Amino acid sequence: MKFSTFLFCLLAYIGLQAQNKQTISIQEAVAIAITQSDASKIADTEVITAKNELQIAKNLLYPDAKITGQYAYLTNADVNLKTGTSSEGATPNVNQFMFGQASLSMPLFTGFRLKNTVKASENNYHAATLNAQNDKEEIAYRVIETYINLYKAKQTVLLVEESLKSALQRVLDFTNMEINGIIARNDLLKAQIQASNIEVSLEEAKKNATILNYQLAVMLKLPEKTIVDIDASAFKDTSLITTSENIERSDLEAMDYQYKAAENQIKIAKGNYYPTLSLSGGYIALDLNNVLSVTNAMNIGVGISYDLAAIFKNKSKVKVAESKAKALEYAISAKTDAVKIELENAKQDYQLSVKKYNVYAQSEEQSIENYRIVKDKYDNGLANTNDLLEADLEQLQAKINVTYAKATITEKYYTWLKAQGKLINLLEK
Repeated sequence: MKFSTFLFCLLAYIGLQAQNKQTISIQEAVAIAITQSDASKIADTEVITAKNELQIAKNLLYPDAKITGQYAYLTNADVNLKTGTSSEGATPNVNQFMFGQASLSMPLFTGFRLKNTVKASENNYHAATLNAQNDKEEIAYRVIETYINLYKAKQTVLLVEESLKSALQRVLDFTNMEINGIIARNDLLKAQIQASNIEVSLEEAKKNATILNYQLAVMLKLPEKTIVDIDASAFKDTSLITTSENIERSDLEAMDYQYKAAENQIKIAKGNYYPTLSLSGGYIALDLNNVLSVTNAMNIGVGISYDLAAIFKNKSKVKVAESKAKALEYAISAKTDAVKIELENAKQDYQLSVKKYNVYAQSEEQSIENYRIVKDKYDNGLANTNDLLEADLEQLQAKINVTYAKATITEKYYTWLKAQGKLINLLEK
C-alpha cells in the first residue's frame, strides 16, 4: 500500500514537471512572436532579399572586368605568313598557340536605365521593409487575440467551477431535504440535472482553454506542454482610453514606395529610346610558337549602339509600365479609403465595448441581488425550485458576461491601435 502511494506521488510529480508553467504578459508574448515565429522570420527574409537585389542593381554601375586565356597544342600546322614579302627557308615548326586578354568596359550612358533601375530597387527595398513591419503588426494582433481568448476561456473555467461547487452542494442539500420529506424528488432531480449540465459546460470550457493554450504555445515557439499563465493586469483598466487618430500604416507607406518603383519602371522602359554609350579598354598578349609574338597590345575606345527597332517595339513596354503604375495608383486610393473605414469601425467598437462593460457590470450586481432575494424566498417557501435554479444560472451568465466584456475592452483597444498602425510601437514602450 505504501509503495503504491509512493508510485502515485512520483507519477504525479513527473506529470507536473512535464507541464512547465510560464507567466507571460501581452507585451512579452508579442515580443516573442515577432522575433521567433516563422511568419516573422519570413518577413525578415523578404527584406534581406530586397536588400540583396538592391546591391545587385548598384553593381550594374561598376565596370565589367574580364580576364581570358587560352592555350592550344597544334599538330602539323601549315603556316603561311601573307606579309607581302617572300622569304626562303624551312617552314617553322608551329606546335602551340597561347592567347591572353584583359578587358574593361564601363557604361557611360544607358538612357538613364541603370540610374532608374537602382532607384526602383531602392523603392522596392523600402516597400519590403514596410511590408515586413505590417506583417509583424498582423502577427502581433493574432497573438493578442489568442492571448485574450485564452484569458476568457480560463476565467470561464474558474467561474463554472465555482458554479459547479454551488450546484453540487445544492444537490447534497436537496438530497438530505428529500430524505426528510421536505422537498419532492422532482426538485432534487432538477438540481441534479442542472449540476450535470454545468459539469458538461465545465469540460467544454476546459477543452477550449487547452486548445487555446496549445495554439498560443505553438505561435510563440514554446514547448507544446507549456501552460501559459495569463497576466491579468492587462485587463484591469476599463476606462475609456483616448488616443490620437493619426494613421501610421506601414502597408500604405509600402504602397507609396511601390508606386515610386512603378514610375521608375516607366523611365526604364522609355530609356530604350536612347542610344547606349560605353567606354572600353584592354590588353592583349599573343604567342604563336616560332612564328608570331604580340605583347603590350593596349587598347582603349568608346562604343555606341542604338537599336532602331526599339523606337517601334518599345511603345508597348512603356504602355504596360504606365498601366501598372495607374492600377497601383487606384489601389492606393482604395486602400486609403478602406483604412479610414477600418479605423472608424475600430474606434466605434472600442467605445461600444466600454459601454457594454458598464451595462454588464450593473447586470452582474442585479443578478447577484436577484439570486439572494430568490434564495431567501425559496427558503421561506415563496419561490419554487425552477425560480432558484434559473436565478443561479442568470448569476453565472452575468459573471461570465462581465469577464468577457472586460477582456473585450482590451481586445478592441488593440484593434484600434492596429487600425492606426501603432500596435507594436505602443506595446514596446
